[in-house]
Amino acid sequence: MRVIARKTLRDFYEKHAAAKGPLEAWFHEAEAANWRGPQDIKKHYQSADILPGNRIVFDIKGNTFRLIVKIHYNRSIVFIRFVGTHAQYDKIDAKTI
Repeated sequence: MRVIARKTLRDFYEKHAAAKGPLEAWFHEAEAANWRGPQDIKKHYQSADILPGNRIVFDIKGNTFRLIVKIHYNRSIVFIRFVGTHAQYDKIDAKTI
């Protein structure tokens, strides 16, 4: 998969050092993946939440952080829509971000 934009992850983990390893691991796993639908993601990330509009919420570092992506499965593109702490996540609408 092509992940857009890695800079969003970097900007976040520069402020939250504990997120660096888990976010980098997620990035490399996503980049190597060939997700054809939400079921492919759930096979590897059982705690991932599937939302309408091809959005997925990933728990990062034991649910300390949250990552929301929007996936265009037919084009193999993952768009990073949000990365934040669990408290920041609670303040947004994951279905529309």
